[in-house]
Amino acid sequence: MGTVEPCSFSAAKIIYNLPFNDLLFRAHSAHRAHFDPNAVQMSRLLSIKTGGCAEDCGYCSQSAHYPTGLKASKLMEVDRVVSEAQKAKDGGATRYCMGAAWRSPKDRDMETIIAMVRGVKALGMETCMTLGMLSPAQSAALADAGLDYYNHNIDTSERFYSEIITTRTFADRLETLSNVRDAGIKVCAGGILGMGETADDRISMLVTLANLPYPPESVPINMLIPIPGSKLADAAPVDPVDFVRTIALARILMPRSHVRLSAGRTEMSDEMQALCFFAGANSIFVGETLLTAENPGEDHDTTLFRRLGLKPMELEPHA
Repeated sequence: MGTVEPCSFSAAKIIYNLPFNDLLFRAHSAHRAHFDPNAVQMSRLLSIKTGGCAEDCGYCSQSAHYPTGLKASKLMEVDRVVSEAQKAKDGGATRYCMGAAWRSPKDRDMETIIAMVRGVKALGMETCMTLGMLSPAQSAALADAGLDYYNHNIDTSERFYSEIITTRTFADRLETLSNVRDAGIKVCAGGILGMGETADDRISMLVTLANLPYPPESVPINMLIPIPGSKLADAAPVDPVDFVRTIALARILMPRSHVRLSAGRTEMSDEMQALCFFAGANSIFVGETLLTAENPGEDHDTTLFRRLGLKPMELEPHA
């Protein structure tokens, strides 16, 4: 994937505010130019280490700062992770994502993490991990193990970031993305809608991602699931049309990236999801849970795909 022309905030805002039909036409045209418009990538996410995180992210059930009722667990055993990955592959998933609730992984855990990557890779699946902040050395070790993708969301705009998280900075997020990219790992980075941010914050977040030296290969767009006990437990829901606008802008600004319709699908109507797919979303998580939150069951997704004439995306052969 090559670099793209930088996009200014003002230009992106004009696109975001186009009449809805014009915006969708432009987004779908960009989508169709680079992807099969009826194929959706299927990913599965497993929490390999849950809860007890030192960060104070206001949206998260796993933060030790909030009384969410979630019990912390230790890092999973490698054999169990690989077994779960095999089940995911049997269910049609081509990418397996493993997430740990850490500020950053400790060196003592790296050997286990590397074994997980190698085990899942041996199944013929793409691998993705999200472990918090990474140093250059940790990034290099994961690259050497064959990790395909690293997820590290920037969450929101730089302006709004400190309203949501105080235990790390926006610059910390960008530094990890840079470390991962320098190591040769593909980047998965997106954000969350519905945390009290403005439309300008959403636009700014996408402009930041699009203007990285190389845009992320994967851009998850999450809709906040308000977690009881968390800082954002009472956040107002996102307007569905605004959510679709954000998906469309992500597709236009990053036409070659996979745009993932991520957390929050349980609260989306089938019609809203269909609009998101038309606007350029071409990746979802499948399975009953997404880290610690509910996700639509596979029967519902299978039915929705059949109604819309969508098909699972096949894994691209590696060169």
